[in-house]
Amino acid sequence: MEWASAAAGTRDCAHSRAGASGSRSPAHPILSAGPDAMAEATAADWRERIVAKLSNTQPRHAVADWLVPGLSALDSSKYRSLFPATPIPAAVLVPLVERADGLTVLLTQRATQLRQHAGQISFPGGRIEPEDADPKAAALREAHEEIGLEAQYVSVVGYLADHVLLSGFRVTPVVAFVRPGFELLLDATEVADTFEVPLSFVFDPANHRLRRRRFGLGETEIELCDIPYGDRNIWGATAGMLLTLYSVLQEPNG
Repeated sequence: MEWASAAAGTRDCAHSRAGASGSRSPAHPILSAGPDAMAEATAADWRERIVAKLSNTQPRHAVADWLVPGLSALDSSKYRSLFPATPIPAAVLVPLVERADGLTVLLTQRATQLRQHAGQISFPGGRIEPEDADPKAAALREAHEEIGLEAQYVSVVGYLADHVLLSGFRVTPVVAFVRPGFELLLDATEVADTFEVPLSFVFDPANHRLRRRRFGLGETEIELCDIPYGDRNIWGATAGMLLTLYSVLQEPNG
């Protein structure tokens, strides 16, 4: 599920954020953190941070909480007039696999024959169907249907705020730990491949690349971060949700 189209040009996220017109885009919440916060986050036990920040959280569907993927709540509110009036409720599973050498993010590459977002990197997920009790149920169902991930290996820890896609969806990210030992069975009509990325790689600002993307049908552009990984590029809603998670983990306790 992606939501913005690419404009030409990339730059390192740590570089100047001035746009071509000379105006500045809203500061990314991660890039706004100081060097000390970055160093602390790099050395942190991410699992403990995730549990501490997300345990006992519940889905938040209020319009005031809606996020543009990759932007803070404050910056997202500046684009609220561009949001779809009645977005379709959806959910994705953010699966964090508990490998011996650290957490990894399990991602999918969408099938090339799909009508929307063909070949893009995404989380397993989709719209919330009438039979789904809640976003958790939808995310687990979609993960099983798309990649064969059995619910017995998944422990949901909590939720991020809803992310709104201009394609018309309001997506609840369901963050979960995944116990190793699972076997995947891909639905080839939806998923071409799966792969894992170390969470430490995703959260390292040195691996973030700033890119200007067109927001909506007009000329509005915002600057967001892509996360290149090998010959793949994690961008759009997927990158934005991962960076939202990082931003939440950077927030002070209290």
